[in-house]
Amino acid sequence: MAKAELAANLTIQWVNAIAKVPQEQWDALALPLKTPFFEWEWLHQIEASGSATPQTGWLPHHLLVWQETPQKNRELVAAAPLYIKGHSQGEFVFDHQWADLAERLGVRYYPKLLGMAPFTPAEGYRFLMAAEADVAFLTKVMLHEIDRLCAHHRLSGCHFLYVDPQWMPYATAYGYQPWLHHSYIWHNHNYQTFADYLAAFNANQRRNIKRERKAVAQAELTFRVHHGNDVTGRLLRQMYDFYADTCDKFGWWGSKYLTRDFFEALSDRYQHRLVLFAAYPSQGGHQPTAMSFCVTKGDQLYGRYWGTRQDIDCLHFSTCYYEPIEWAIANGIQRFDPGAGGSHKKRRGFPATPNYSLHRFYEPRLAQIFDHYLDHMNAAEQDRIEAINSELPMKQR
Repeated sequence: MAKAELAANLTIQWVNAIAKVPQEQWDALALPLKTPFFEWEWLHQIEASGSATPQTGWLPHHLLVWQETPQKNRELVAAAPLYIKGHSQGEFVFDHQWADLAERLGVRYYPKLLGMAPFTPAEGYRFLMAAEADVAFLTKVMLHEIDRLCAHHRLSGCHFLYVDPQWMPYATAYGYQPWLHHSYIWHNHNYQTFADYLAAFNANQRRNIKRERKAVAQAELTFRVHHGNDVTGRLLRQMYDFYADTCDKFGWWGSKYLTRDFFEALSDRYQHRLVLFAAYPSQGGHQPTAMSFCVTKGDQLYGRYWGTRQDIDCLHFSTCYYEPIEWAIANGIQRFDPGAGGSHKKRRGFPATPNYSLHRFYEPRLAQIFDHYLDHMNAAEQDRIEAINSELPMKQR
């Protein structure tokens, strides 16, 4: 279909809750993606549970593009998960320096428009589109509509975080600026066993990993993996308690964004995506001592949250890294993103891996300063990535 003809059949719509979009229409666009975090059920539970709401500073404002079919039906051909934000919490791309600069300039930084899965620092954000869609054309249509919205509501800028690298060129062609960051990502280099993974390290780090796993075994703990139908509501209620306790230990920095309702709701229609790694007392214990919460799709695994009832040496490393890696190898996982932060991940074979956010400032002074310093910021981040990876304890880097 020609672009002019397609444009005549398009309808733009903004909705303030994903519940207003038919799940089957949304998931027709989301299910083909590698990432699980833009599927309807995940986003719906984040909103319906009270985790991402206007009251918490996340106003859902999703952009939809409908096309009228020859049968006079409406078909969803593109969608963008978006939120109007009144702060920068829960994003994990730290733009506080730009908010501070805006205050010094006497201009508003908030509200702003944000594209990401709330509280989920995992690569994969893009506009969702039908398989046969003209990606360049629809991206331009949607970005133009975002311009109009931001101008109308005087939003300072639009920001897409943890962007899918395959979609990024379509947005940069429209003028969005890429800001370089890094995550720690494990890659499966054709490992067949956990011993193959260990063999990639130098001798000193191999000994350290074996010692760390042995410390957990000496604490008389045994791991059990709960996946799919084995992920019960009871386990998810326990997982919330672990998550909340871990957040509370870090005070304000603990970032307890998700509610108990969010965890409990996932046992209904999202359990096929969940993997829980639970450490139980070896002698007949039925209550987990520690647990980590992961999400999987295809050959991808994502670590999100963890907690423990006891402070046991090296338990965190086994629960959040070694057990998921062993499961990943056994199940053909090619990429494991263990979550935000933690330079200690490089000691366990997670190299610093580039990711990008995309930014468009509508306030002229902010745009000018951001454009001026962007190359310097990206060069400094590239140096940081190379420095981190030069210290990986591998036989071959």
